[in-house]
Amino acid sequence: MRTDNIVRIDAVKVLLANLGEVDTERFISMIKRDTFDYTEWQRDLFKGKTIEEIHAMATEHEKNQNTAV
Repeated sequence: MRTDNIVRIDAVKVLLANLGEVDTERFISMIKRDTFDYTEWQRDLFKGKTIEEIHAMATEHEKNQNTAV
């Protein structure tokens, strides 16, 4: 299992690659000042979806990640 620090570093790398420095800083600032409930967000993300739909989303995401590397 990866450490929390490694996950943080990888997350910042992803943000920088996709948002750039300025928007990454903006995003981190927003997250720090916002009361963000990941569990609630996740419930809303998958609300109304079947396990098959969620699996298809995960499979597509993994496929996209493998082609991006």
